[in-house]
Amino acid sequence: MDAVRLIVKSRKALAAGVGVPELLTEVWQAQALAQAIGSRLAVAGPPELRGEAQGLAELAGRGCGVLDPPQPTPGKPRAAKLTDLGETRPCLTHLGGLLGDVGIALVGIACAADDEATYWSCVEAIDAADEARDRVRDMLRKLAERDAALLAREAG
Repeated sequence: MDAVRLIVKSRKALAAGVGVPELLTEVWQAQALAQAIGSRLAVAGPPELRGEAQGLAELAGRGCGVLDPPQPTPGKPRAAKLTDLGETRPCLTHLGGLLGDVGIALVGIACAADDEATYWSCVEAIDAADEARDRVRDMLRKLAERDAALLAREAG
């Protein structure tokens, strides 16, 4: 499945989550998807994005690592269904939105947490999601700069 479709699916699932366990599962799924996209871009994306993409993969992996993995569910994790990144800019734009949604969901979970372990796990996952979103923004900025430079060369 292509990245944008998986991201849209993740955003819908995150928005539909009602309880803390379901939300944490969807947050984990979203972070795993961000990690997979970052890894793919680091290997096969535009050369000027590869360093930032590797950082994205590492940060999203950290976001998964601080949360308990979801209980076994039928089927594969969403990230395992990733077959194609498609166009880089729309993929990154949608991924940035998903990571923003992840941060918002985690803030809500942290505020309602009954125990310190859940609270601090959410805080660490919020930091990872926020830093990952910053990496996505940096990659989008680099794409815009590349496009502007290409237009300037063509015009000049």
